Amino acid sequence: MTDAARRRLPSPTLLALGALAAGLALGVAAQSVGGVLRAFVELVEPLGTLWVNAIRMTLVPLVVSLLIGSVAGFADVRALGRIGARTMFLFIVLLSGVALFSALAAPPLLARTPLDAATADALRAKFAAPAADAVAELPTLRGFVTGLVPVNPLRAAVDGAMLPLIVFTVLFAVAVTRLPQERRVSVLVFFGAIGEAMLTVVRWVLAVTPIGVFALAAAMGAELGLGVVGPVAWYVAVLCGLDVATTLLLYPVAALWGRVSIATFARIAAPGQAMAIATRSSLASLPALIEGARRGLGERPALAGFVLPLCVATFKVTTPVADLVGPLFLAQLYGVDLSVTQVATMAIVSIAMSFSNPGIPSGGLFVVAAPVLLSAGLPLDGIALLVAADAVPDIFNTVGNVTGNMTVATIVARDLPLGAAEPA
Repeated sequence: MTDAARRRLPSPTLLALGALAAGLALGVAAQSVGGVLRAFVELVEPLGTLWVNAIRMTLVPLVVSLLIGSVAGFADVRALGRIGARTMFLFIVLLSGVALFSALAAPPLLARTPLDAATADALRAKFAAPAADAVAELPTLRGFVTGLVPVNPLRAAVDGAMLPLIVFTVLFAVAVTRLPQERRVSVLVFFGAIGEAMLTVVRWVLAVTPIGVFALAAAMGAELGLGVVGPVAWYVAVLCGLDVATTLLLYPVAALWGRVSIATFARIAAPGQAMAIATRSSLASLPALIEGARRGLGERPALAGFVLPLCVATFKVTTPVADLVGPLFLAQLYGVDLSVTQVATMAIVSIAMSFSNPGIPSGGLFVVAAPVLLSAGLPLDGIALLVAADAVPDIFNTVGNVTGNMTVATIVARDLPLGAAEPA
């Protein structure tokens, strides 16, 4: 297929949204009419299950390979000295702050989800078993802490215990950085190849997203009727609102910590934000970010050659917003009461996995949201709603990520001399 033909095709996001709308409409009609429509819904429902199983199939090898590549790759950053350490410190601080903000702000907002009693009862009945299992697995803080180190990493992978698996993977990746150069490179090449292969499989799964979303939405519409439409609209509104709030909070952070005025920071960040709105890609916004930093922060080659590329590649500050609000919304939708420990687990997983968020459409929902869901014992079926509803929030997510990139650059630039050829 030629590039011109590809450009004439509807975007994957629009196709997913259309599939969601068509599936819900068919399901609602099947609930009312029954007969042939109901039989058709039952016929296509297994396609949704297959699509969710395909997501599960890619999850562990994709997460492990990407996380090893990300963490072990930071060994090169360490060689850059104080700038690399300061940049990584800012990543962790900002991600932790955003995760805390999301964990505190989202639940009371999502508690207002317009969910009628009949819809809630149907969802609770359908997903009661996963919820009960999740509560049993994480009853206390002691159980959470002792469960962080897996007795058997392979068993953790099989059971979908993502946080212990992530802990093991990070420790393994740090150990890789201590290997001799030749052996370290061979390990990185091996897991890099696995990651690339799994990303190819994920792209195949994403290519059939409209089919999976349609099948799941039709089944949900047939079971729940119109009761599911209002909650999805409220979820989109809450997610976009928290994204906007996170972006606005970054302005005073950059101004105070970076010692610039809010007006100056707004002027510096604007070119990258405009590109983010147009492309919905942090990577595509990099040239505009570099130009904005050059004009507002002066000629500091370490920013353009190291800090901003590192930010765009690995730092996505809105990850805890999108990948906490989504699972929290599904918990509300399914009637699952999450404990403080479970929410804390979800926040930690979202922070850890944010560094492996791949640059593919809805990649964060596969690589980050799916482990977050599993860490709290929530069913993956609901991820279809998150993928299909991701179009509008993704714009706000990208703008927030680009603003976070410039926030880190502004703070780091404070201690960089003008005209510095290399980081100290």
